[in-house]
Amino acid sequence: MRRALLALILCFWAPVTFAQSRGTVIHIIHIKWKEEATPEQIKAAVDAARELPSRYPGIKRVWTKNLKYQGQEGYNQAIVMEFESEDALKKYTDSAAQQWWYKIYLPAREDSRTDDVGN
Repeated sequence: MRRALLALILCFWAPVTFAQSRGTVIHIIHIKWKEEATPEQIKAAVDAARELPSRYPGIKRVWTKNLKYQGQEGYNQAIVMEFESEDALKKYTDSAAQQWWYKIYLPAREDSRTDDVGN
């Protein structure tokens, strides 16, 4: 009976545990776009963010679709990047991938705030 109970617990616990990415870091960017930024500039910046995992191997995933956003006044966009590790996030700073994205993103951005969360 104990073995059956243990097996049952493992059936539910293991998929959840192993599905989580250990050691990853979530980098959340809260963005306030410039008033003069065009919809095309904003779309280009968001689309370029989606390309970052193919340009920087330390980025696992990027999320750009706001389902609900409760940012500070004037901030109306969040971009979330999942990094493989804290080290990958640190190495991303000033990398070729970040510089490429900044060429597209910064002309449309008025301000941003970031949060980094690890597991």
